[in-house]
Amino acid sequence: MTRVVVRAPNWLGDIVMAMPAIAAVRAAHPTAHLAVASPAAFADLCAAIPGVDGVVPLHGSGIRAIGAHVEALKAGAFDLAILLTNSFATALAASRAGIAERWGYRRDLRGRLLTRAVPPRPGRKGSAATPAGPHHSAYYLRLVTSLGMPPVDATGMGVAVRAPAPAVERAAALLAESGVGAATRLVGFAPGAAYGSAKRWPPERVAAAIAGVTGRGARAVLVGAASDREIARAIQSALDPAARAAVVDLVGRTDLATLMAVLARCATVVANDSGAMHVASAVGRPVVAIFGPTDERATAPMGPHTLVRHDVWCRPCLLRACPIDHRCLRRIDAADVVEAVAAHL
Repeated sequence: MTRVVVRAPNWLGDIVMAMPAIAAVRAAHPTAHLAVASPAAFADLCAAIPGVDGVVPLHGSGIRAIGAHVEALKAGAFDLAILLTNSFATALAASRAGIAERWGYRRDLRGRLLTRAVPPRPGRKGSAATPAGPHHSAYYLRLVTSLGMPPVDATGMGVAVRAPAPAVERAAALLAESGVGAATRLVGFAPGAAYGSAKRWPPERVAAAIAGVTGRGARAVLVGAASDREIARAIQSALDPAARAAVVDLVGRTDLATLMAVLARCATVVANDSGAMHVASAVGRPVVAIFGPTDERATAPMGPHTLVRHDVWCRPCLLRACPIDHRCLRRIDAADVVEAVAAHL
């Protein structure tokens, strides 16, 4: 049996956007053992991708982690590695692991490490006529279709992954602690963004949106990593007592699998352009996606969603921190977000 490993991107949201490409690999190799190699923190998501037979958790990053990555890949005895990453280090790890076939984009001076190298931009000499578009999912799809695999439509994916049963039980227990039962209408709020502060809607606006949502009879659940606790505290401080009582704060209390289960329990999810936004979409939830400095044409959720943005002359700037007054996000009114949530409810 052929053993194939897909080296997933290093960011959570990018892994979700790479799922159509992984589906194309599965379709092209229906009888192969298909594994996904990813940063260990994202292994639970990768294990839930339909058609994936196994996961290779990779610890550490960059050149210093190559030795550990080589050993992890070598243990899988793979015949083919498809690199959705662009880095020299990932190609070097696949080569040193003894994987005979190594396919990927010709980037980062790694062409000699690949047995099949695809030019990074469509239309260049030697590249195939393949689908391309502004959305980042098209970048990953173009690689695999350039390698002769059948294309997969990335639009309107719907439910694609399901949280494992133990995570669903943990999520139910966490919610039950705050009186959230099966019949409770729940709206998720993911106020963080790992990329940088410029992508975060101000906490006082999040609080106003929560007040509007809970005022309509729903309960709100705050989710995020431990690094988002300061944002969560600022949001809670801006709420009046009645709205605060309707909030379940799970920031820093969930691993990735449990986060998947919590988001799947929500009727809709409000999120910045972030990994949590893409995970919510991956588990089939409609998303109210708030975009500031980043380009929604490239990273919008792939499932049902409503985009909320305020166009100003400086967006999309793609900066991690705003050098002026954060006008792209500060001019988004909470009422617009509440209206978008109500439409999904």
